[in-house]
Amino acid sequence: MTVGPTTTRLLARTARRAPGWAALLVAAGAVNSVASLALPAALATATDAVLSRGDTAAAAARLGLVIAASALCTVLATVAEAGSLSAGTRWLRHEVLGVVLARGTAARRRFDPGDVTSRLVSASADAGHALDSAVDVFVGAATSIGGIVALWLIDWRCALAFLVAAPISWAVLGRFIADTSAMFTRYRTAQAAIISLLGDALAGIRTVQAAGTVRREIDRVLAPLDGVSAAGHGTWAAQRRMAWQGSILSATVDLAVLGVAGWGVAAGRISAGQFLAAAGYVALALGLIAQVEAFTGLGYARAGARRLAELLAEPVPAAGNLVLPAGPGAVSFRGVTVRREERAVLDRLDLDVPAGCAVAVVGRSGAGKTILAGLVGGLVRADEGAVLLDGVPVTAIGAGAVAYAFERPELLGRTVHDAISYGRPGLDGITVRAAATAAQADAFIRRLPQGYDTPLSEAPMSGGEVQRIGLARALAQGARVLVLDDATSSLDTVTEAQISAVLTDRLAGRTRIVVTHRPATAARADLVAWLDAGRLRAVGRHGDLWARPDYRAVFAATDADGAEP
Repeated sequence: MTVGPTTTRLLARTARRAPGWAALLVAAGAVNSVASLALPAALATATDAVLSRGDTAAAAARLGLVIAASALCTVLATVAEAGSLSAGTRWLRHEVLGVVLARGTAARRRFDPGDVTSRLVSASADAGHALDSAVDVFVGAATSIGGIVALWLIDWRCALAFLVAAPISWAVLGRFIADTSAMFTRYRTAQAAIISLLGDALAGIRTVQAAGTVRREIDRVLAPLDGVSAAGHGTWAAQRRMAWQGSILSATVDLAVLGVAGWGVAAGRISAGQFLAAAGYVALALGLIAQVEAFTGLGYARAGARRLAELLAEPVPAAGNLVLPAGPGAVSFRGVTVRREERAVLDRLDLDVPAGCAVAVVGRSGAGKTILAGLVGGLVRADEGAVLLDGVPVTAIGAGAVAYAFERPELLGRTVHDAISYGRPGLDGITVRAAATAAQADAFIRRLPQGYDTPLSEAPMSGGEVQRIGLARALAQGARVLVLDDATSSLDTVTEAQISAVLTDRLAGRTRIVVTHRPATAARADLVAWLDAGRLRAVGRHGDLWARPDYRAVFAATDADGAEP
């Protein structure tokens, strides 16, 4: 299991993703800070040179050089900011996506797909600004400190006047950072809720239309909008408060410092040029407070990193990488318990699936059939006990030993050929067509506009046809164990019988575990494993078990309830 990073650690790791861009950004910011600090001094020198009729050409040249250096650094910093943002955001998205996919179906138990999408897209982009926002803040801080030092060098009384008035400004700044970070976290959370609800509505759009509840569904999807509005207005209120409070405080500090500087000119302690420089340096010293955008960006970055850290903190099972030695394909469950919210959905299960046999798994809805199927290939992890394939724990085995066909398969890839060969991208056309033929899919695929090369987006298919493509994908893998989780539930009786014949005759010798609610499918299996409330009720042949009324009732119940989801 891996342990997720804290918000601060995640931001630090993000900032290190592009060392070259980071170095350029820091260097450009540092030089720009020096140029900013040199500008008032250069301006003061030029002013004194004009008033004293001194060497104005040299003073003007120095002033122009400082301005040019500042402009060049600004351009370089903009380019470096884009590069670091791109690298940081890309790394964050890869990290989060890797964790989500590695957790598999377990990831959906806490974070629904809409929430994950929001974090992956929006929160990653927000957190990607960590480096440039931090550099802006630190450069602003360094420039502010430099401005205070310069004021001290001109006249220590000017620096003292600044230091007396500035702490209030810093307190306002600290409150602003805390407020914006909290508000933006709430803003993004409410946005994610809308995305999640919209995904649910689109997935069930036929039900919504059939029920005539479009208006009600719109209200349900937009219900979190009040939260978005409240958080947005709260953020704007914090920015507005920072703007007017900062303006008043800046003006107050300006008046205090310039009043002392003016007194110094009158007393002959400083020159007119130094007075002008003092005006510039007090602006630089206050620059940290004026950087509302940088502090807002830092608050957003922390909020985004906090949401990503919640995802990354989820435990990720160690991936198996053991090459499975040659074997017949025997599957064993030893004292397996799986819990969901403290409830055992499989309870101390002991079951042996003989190598090369077809075993049907039956039971009422909620009996644990899909959980059992998921255990075989490591899609579900046991809380207690072990699942073995030819004596090796399935959690230690790399991919490829177990192939799955699901009740509602998702077709991945660009074309129909890609969908069937998914997981084995180099698979040749002959093998793909053979798998499709066995799954009774070849005929309708050939009728598509481009046959196997038809893009999935241009290949309208019924639920049964999609199931057959999913079954073909599983058959094409050539895995040692084949698991069918209600993979023929949408097929008509004739097609299902044809596929069952393939599974029992052509695939004889390969281990097959078939989750089913059809008695005809169970009858064709070598053995039936009957689950009841997470426990193994009985193992035997369908014909022998059929004599029991409670076994027959299982199929009557599933016929009434539908296939197990």
